[in-house]
Amino acid sequence: MRRLLLALGMLLLAPLSHSNEVWDQSTLNRILQRGELRVGLETGYMPFEMRDKTGDIIGFDVDIAKQMARAMGVELKIVNTAWDGIIPALLTDKFDIVMAGMTITPQRNLQVNFAEPYMVIGQSVLIRSGLEGKVSTYRDLNSDEYTIVTKLGTTGEIAARRYLSRAKILTFESESEAALEVRNGRADAFVYDFPYNAIYLGENPEGLAHLDEPFTYEPLGWAVRKGDPDFLNWLDNFLRQIRGDGTYDALYKRWFESTRWMKDVN
Repeated sequence: MRRLLLALGMLLLAPLSHSNEVWDQSTLNRILQRGELRVGLETGYMPFEMRDKTGDIIGFDVDIAKQMARAMGVELKIVNTAWDGIIPALLTDKFDIVMAGMTITPQRNLQVNFAEPYMVIGQSVLIRSGLEGKVSTYRDLNSDEYTIVTKLGTTGEIAARRYLSRAKILTFESESEAALEVRNGRADAFVYDFPYNAIYLGENPEGLAHLDEPFTYEPLGWAVRKGDPDFLNWLDNFLRQIRGDGTYDALYKRWFESTRWMKDVN
């Protein structure tokens, strides 16, 4: 009888022991133990993350990260990382989470897990003003007479190659380099995320026009390493909280419905 009771006790304790091990290994637990949330992003993606005149990193994602760290009761550390290495850097524990306007795609989801989408955007097109009247939709650009530019390794590149395969497609390391090609007349169109294009046009109206109807569906999400249900659960509930208490709406209005922040980065 004693042996039976001992065996039953061990069976009951086994799930608890496993649960403790999972929590001990959780990124969330390590953040709390460390007292610091490390966030990976790449500056240059207005208005999500960029540098102001003093060199500080600011933006929509940065403000949400500050709220996230505050809710955890820890300090925030921003880790600026080149886009083509941002997922490998996450996987090798250079930071805890990617908060960088990253589109959730099946291919990326094979490498990382995503929290629930915090925004849905799509690709739009900036064209050189000389094409106004001739080009009225992205479909009109699917011809070998046009040169399309976009940023390397982004969903802008994926969309350009998928929908504009007949055109000549050139990729650049940064959004600003690619957009400048169109402004200077060396390319016909720039395919990239709608928020960036709308803001870029507001700052640089000369020589550009915006085909401002997004032609893709792209949910943005925060990326974390696989095998960490505790961290994902916390992130999803944090997002629900800031949506419900008005924090998200206030930050959205600050960065997407106002241009007052532009004076700090020009």
